[in-house]
Amino acid sequence: MNPAPLIAMAGNPNAGKSALFNALTGARQKVGNYPGVTVERHAGRMTLDDGRPVELVDLPGAYSLDPSSLDEQVTRDVLLGKQEGERRPDAIVVVVDAANLDNHLRFTLQLIALGIPVVVALNMIDLAERDGLTLDAEALERELGVPVVATVAVRRRGLDELRARIDDAVSQPAKAPVEARAEHDFRTLQRRARQIAKAVTVSETATRRWTHRIDSIVLHPVAGPVILLALMFVMFQAVFAWSEAPIGWIESLVGWVGEGASAILPDGLIRSAVVDGVIGGVGAVVVFLPQILILFAFILILEASGYMVRAAFLMDRVMASVGLSGRAFIPLLSSFACAVPGIMATRTISDEKERLATILIAPLMTCSARLPVYTIIIGAFIPNQTVGGFVGLQGLVLFGLYIFGILGAMGASLLLRRTVTRGASSGFMMEMPKYQWPRFNDLLLGLWQRALIFLKRAGTIILVTTIILWALLSFPKPPAGSDVSPVDYSVAGRVSQGIEVLVEPIGFNRDISLALIPAMAAREVAVAAIGTVYAIDNPEDSAGERAIVTNLRERWTLPTALAFLMWFVFAPQCISTIAITRRETNGWKWPLFMVGYLFGLAYVMAGVTYWTAVAIGL
Repeated sequence: MNPAPLIAMAGNPNAGKSALFNALTGARQKVGNYPGVTVERHAGRMTLDDGRPVELVDLPGAYSLDPSSLDEQVTRDVLLGKQEGERRPDAIVVVVDAANLDNHLRFTLQLIALGIPVVVALNMIDLAERDGLTLDAEALERELGVPVVATVAVRRRGLDELRARIDDAVSQPAKAPVEARAEHDFRTLQRRARQIAKAVTVSETATRRWTHRIDSIVLHPVAGPVILLALMFVMFQAVFAWSEAPIGWIESLVGWVGEGASAILPDGLIRSAVVDGVIGGVGAVVVFLPQILILFAFILILEASGYMVRAAFLMDRVMASVGLSGRAFIPLLSSFACAVPGIMATRTISDEKERLATILIAPLMTCSARLPVYTIIIGAFIPNQTVGGFVGLQGLVLFGLYIFGILGAMGASLLLRRTVTRGASSGFMMEMPKYQWPRFNDLLLGLWQRALIFLKRAGTIILVTTIILWALLSFPKPPAGSDVSPVDYSVAGRVSQGIEVLVEPIGFNRDISLALIPAMAAREVAVAAIGTVYAIDNPEDSAGERAIVTNLRERWTLPTALAFLMWFVFAPQCISTIAITRRETNGWKWPLFMVGYLFGLAYVMAGVTYWTAVAIGL
């Protein structure tokens, strides 16, 4: 007895494929797993108009015949008749989203080229018409050379005609798929898909036309990267240019609180702990809140407007050159805020080795916690002047530090993908969202959440670390009349002397040695630690950012400051980053590897920076 013809339902994710499958099969479905894998197999039965039964199998959504995930691999193997426990399909129903035709036609063109009878379901045609898009289904049929049926699965529109076309397809002689006929070049497929989409579009709204026009510029192979670079440049310029006034307000507030505490509390250890440790240390970090909010305002606007996904598309080719795909861009971009969510976001990368490489380089993306360190050093040593009459030098240096981090990550990826995480780029496809104006309320909410996270860190990790550091810097005290510095005589001072032996060759001094260990708790603590050291060393001086800057200019050389910046570009991030790496890699092997290679890289880069700066007389 011949089995019922098998119809494979294929298409991109979110094309309404499962809804159409349910509408055609009703309750006559079976759900199980494909042999040997955890991918679900959805199968059902449908009766044709002449009473013949056919079996339908709903394949996992896929973007192409070049799989980048286990789901896509199963889809490809079923369509090519290579999947264990599955018959070769007699025909394919390709479900495409009518409102996203140019993207969905890429996969359709590949499937038609296999030579198996194909019926195209132009699904969700009602939503496309609602958005002002009118398509000519007959013209699409002529362009593709296969039957096309307009459907609305959730309203059961077009199902009778679709069944009739499926009847015609399974009545044809069975053909074996020929993969060699399918085009695999993404750009060739995309170009042909756009040509067809344009040819079958009868009318569309002005919004859709503007979207296409904007995309032709921001996704242009030359103009697109230039625009992306320009946006990043403006963002980092704004971090300095727009934050000066609010930083002054916060600094005045911190100074007022410190003076008030000094006036109320009697002279002694408690006043020193409150003024030098808590207010001086935490206040030195909180003052950078405006710069962090400006940075996140840009990121939130770019995400909400729909540009960020296009930036990922632009970066795909760059990522591929270092063994990654565009899928790695979003986790790495998230790492600019914090490496912890960035590393967690790597779960979207299906290739395990590519995912591991992305985790290992994520700490090289400059997280917001480094911003206080960068800005205070830049503010102390880089003149506040313009280059070329309009470009701020401080913003330019900050931009350069971010670029150094990105280049370091790309270089590390290139090396990792050729050694311990060897493998080729898996490639990726992503649907472009519509452009839209960011909602003001959403933007405010996002900034409020970021401010709370930052202030919570300042009130917990940074506060506790600062108090511990103050205690270690305050005890034991030197004998009365001794000319030894209280910091040098303290527990922390003596520990730093041991660290200083190791870091002195790369230009680091006692102040930096004291800051390196507490900075592992949170990067911002480096600023608080330096501020606490100066407050204890010179208790008569005022606290706050200006006092730290004054001390930095008196105690540090420019080569030391540049080496310190370079250290923070490449050094491992906080303990939280190491812990999340351990959780995501299920062991300590890769976290220890990450810490080791990043410390080595930071030491070498800081040393090269210091020695070069000294050699050229800076």
